[in-house]
Amino acid sequence: MGREGKITIKEIAEMAGVSKTTVSFFLNGKTEKMSEDTRNKIQEIIEQTKYRPNIAARTLNQKKTKLIGVIIGDITNTFSNKIVKGIEDTARKRGYQTLIGNSAYDPEMESSYVNRMLTLGADGFIIQPTPGFHEVAKILKSEGKQFVYFDSKVYEEDAYWVKTDNYTATYKAVESLIGKGYSHFLMIGADPSRLSTRIERSSGFTDCITENGFSFQNLLIKEGEIDCEEILQFVKSNLKKNHPTLVYVPNCWALPEVYKALQPLKDQIPDQLGIIGFDNVEWAIFSDPKITTIVQPAYEEGQKAAEILIDQIEETREEKVHQVLKCSVNWMESTK
Repeated sequence: MGREGKITIKEIAEMAGVSKTTVSFFLNGKTEKMSEDTRNKIQEIIEQTKYRPNIAARTLNQKKTKLIGVIIGDITNTFSNKIVKGIEDTARKRGYQTLIGNSAYDPEMESSYVNRMLTLGADGFIIQPTPGFHEVAKILKSEGKQFVYFDSKVYEEDAYWVKTDNYTATYKAVESLIGKGYSHFLMIGADPSRLSTRIERSSGFTDCITENGFSFQNLLIKEGEIDCEEILQFVKSNLKKNHPTLVYVPNCWALPEVYKALQPLKDQIPDQLGIIGFDNVEWAIFSDPKITTIVQPAYEEGQKAAEILIDQIEETREEKVHQVLKCSVNWMESTK
């Protein structure tokens, strides 16, 4: 075996009865011209010997590492899980692997992940950006690395991104609910000014309300600092007799908490009190009553982000560099 007892590509080649070049092609995903027997034999030996390639050494010896850096704002929610699954499935089919980081929407954490992934030789990045990402973008551009934004559109002419139609989806859903008789409106969510996704969702709501001649009240909350009693009292104080009230929750992490806070008003749902939120489909369909949600095509968004990035890395130029995907509404029992 090689130095320090680690097996080498040469030894794998000898055990498989193939050339070092064939093993190298296999490790880099270039298996189109290999027979199935050869691929299986090399894979079996790699698994038996627990071989792991030296990423640093490979980075020095080749132009591409076939590694994609993926940085998520919040990896804990279902939306992000589906995004990552879409990215990984598409990347794997194209011969790429992913490095995942959770920035928690912290610019310093985001920058740290980008720098570490650059050290590992990532060919490109898929990023759910923080408001401070512009400085990191300068570094990536100087390194000649391609990157794609998802979920939050960054308004740069040369940026590549994929997002969902948050504004239009919200506007149409609320307009439909106005048609069903809701005439008083409340929004409970995070400060919308920090992220473009939040801006679009809040604007879709407020524009629809005001353009239809109504007004609304807003309660700002922070993740990890939610006061259920404050939410309950806010809604109670704004309920009006003979004016059915709609509560809109634009943040997926907030919806379960708001729903829990409003349990004492459960008997008024949906006729006097409607609730609509974003995503959380798995949870929303098992709540009682089941919650109406605007649903983003998260898996498809991940797929498209990976396709755009790999297209840029490989310079095939087949994918549109700006893509907007349509949301749907899962109408359930919490609205008329």
